Amino acid sequence: MSKSDSEVNLAMDLAKKVVVHTADMPWQGSPSDGVLRKPLERENQESGRTTSIVQFMPGASFRPHAHPLGEEILVLEGVFSDESGDFPAGTYFRNPPGTSHQPFSEQGCTLLVKLDQFDPEDQEPVKVQTDFNPVSPGIGNLRVMGLHQFKTESCALVFWPAGEVFQAHRHWGGEEIFVIYGELIDEHGRYPQGTWLRSPHLSEHFPYVEQDTLIWVKTGHL
Repeated sequence: MSKSDSEVNLAMDLAKKVVVHTADMPWQGSPSDGVLRKPLERENQESGRTTSIVQFMPGASFRPHAHPLGEEILVLEGVFSDESGDFPAGTYFRNPPGTSHQPFSEQGCTLLVKLDQFDPEDQEPVKVQTDFNPVSPGIGNLRVMGLHQFKTESCALVFWPAGEVFQAHRHWGGEEIFVIYGELIDEHGRYPQGTWLRSPHLSEHFPYVEQDTLIWVKTGHL
């Protein structure tokens, strides 16, 4: 899907597959100076329900704010901070519905951010320093690190060694992927570092890799 197609599809039509090569997208401004973003999906202009790549320039801060239905963040680069601490690259955390904070970054950082998409009953705060290094064995030669699970929703980091081929499978409840490094491939296309994919309920594919690849993946939430 081209960049223009992805921009048109910022509305949350969860029945459609979306592929966004975020490296090709221009940065957009935000309500705070020094904080930029690349919107990947947005329910509408009024709703807080969004998925974005967010960049804090060195020394930037964002106003105090709350998230009625939670906030989910993966720190991709740099160090992200708020009043509860400093979170270097590889940190995954979830702020439950109704929580608030005032984020900033002294050295700058880049984040994958999902806002207001929690189940209202999902009240567990999560802070995990992954070091981007899943070590638990998965199917085949995959290595995995579970990050969060609630009802049918499951989130993990998955490392694919070069040449790994996964079984063809169907996504009950959909699948969402962000390629942290390397390149994921399936019969529908190639997804290099920085690609964000959202595949709808009961979609199918046959994924594999040619090089070492690390992905963040969420399933069962669509």
